[in-house]
Amino acid sequence: MDKLVIEGGNPLSGTIRIHGAKNAALPILAASLLAEGVHSLHNVPKLLDIETMLDILQRLGCRTVHEEETVTIDTSFLLTSHVPEDLMRQMRSSIFLMGPLLSRFGEVTIYQPGGCAIGERKIDLHLQGLKQLGAEIEETGGRICCRAARLKGCDIHLDYPSVGATENIMMAAATAEGTTTISGAAREPEIQDLQNFLNAMGAQIIGAGTDTITIQGVRKLYACSYEVIPDRIVAGTVMIAAAATRGNVTLTHTNAGHLTSLIHILRRAGVQITVCNDIINISCMGRPRAVDRIVTSPYPSFPTDLQSQVMVLLSLADGFSVIKETVFEGRFKHVEEMARMGADISIDLNRAFIRGVQRLYGATVEATDLRAGAALVIAGLAAQGTTIVEQAHHIDRGYDGIEILFQKLGARISRKVPVPGPMDLAN
Repeated sequence: MDKLVIEGGNPLSGTIRIHGAKNAALPILAASLLAEGVHSLHNVPKLLDIETMLDILQRLGCRTVHEEETVTIDTSFLLTSHVPEDLMRQMRSSIFLMGPLLSRFGEVTIYQPGGCAIGERKIDLHLQGLKQLGAEIEETGGRICCRAARLKGCDIHLDYPSVGATENIMMAAATAEGTTTISGAAREPEIQDLQNFLNAMGAQIIGAGTDTITIQGVRKLYACSYEVIPDRIVAGTVMIAAAATRGNVTLTHTNAGHLTSLIHILRRAGVQITVCNDIINISCMGRPRAVDRIVTSPYPSFPTDLQSQVMVLLSLADGFSVIKETVFEGRFKHVEEMARMGADISIDLNRAFIRGVQRLYGATVEATDLRAGAALVIAGLAAQGTTIVEQAHHIDRGYDGIEILFQKLGARISRKVPVPGPMDLAN
């Protein structure tokens, strides 16, 4: 597996453009199946998860091309609604295909999805929503078959604001008969982006960004051209890295409105932040201050996807900080790795107690999942000495060449690709 080698202690400096949002692009790619024809999607990053989704679409019969940051998808030749098990187990976001395929074919067969091991992530809300729309669901082991001759709109209440369930129900309901109302809906910017894409195809959806979304079903959707929003988690990762290395970085092609909770936390830590349109500047010349309490929660609260990264900053802060993780129980796997670098962090159930240290030290650590890997890269950039981050493929799921991104800001970071041995070549 690839590894990242980082020579730390160099403040980040310069300007960087933030690429498109993975968590917006994936459901939009799935939603393209709702309309027959050629879609042109712009600002789509070249990430491992994106390529896996495109592989799935090709196996279903679509023709796809990903050049630069534009994906062209021809859904005219869609052949099957049976999603390959091997690809589903690689990526949790493959679950987004349920709604579109059920709507287009009247049936869909999927398998329990894979993805990062960050805790239990059930799909029961997805299935309950589709059942309420009229689907019959049969589960056999890890195999799930859904059938519905015609989906019909209804009122659906989500007991938890699940992003995936909200998006799957939106896609299925877009061409259902009648009106669907989702109450208790997730409010993330990626849901607003999906609404905008579906409406660009001819759907009639309002309310995304609030806890109530209304979908008036239409008979047909049409292929279109669309640009994906910038990635708020990538932007947040760079902002935290700039602060942790005591650098001065400017981000372009961002949306500060999607980062309000992070900006608030960073300013409490003493980081200087200025915003002008789609440009954000981050500067941190001295040691950051501790933040007494951060609680992760669904948007617009502090995102779980930035919890591990901000913990790195607080591990270098002056004072004592507490982070409470309320979304995924497996989101503290980076703590043991950071301890190898000199961090002083203790865990009690879903709370992390962080006593800031003067400096971190380079070590060999392992990325156990996407965001933990990003956090360890930040730790390596801020640390004294050399850090090796193993299992870098996890990071590639959400960052388009993270080493190249930070190289542009002056970081001394490189990727080491293992050389195949005789046994590898024989296989």
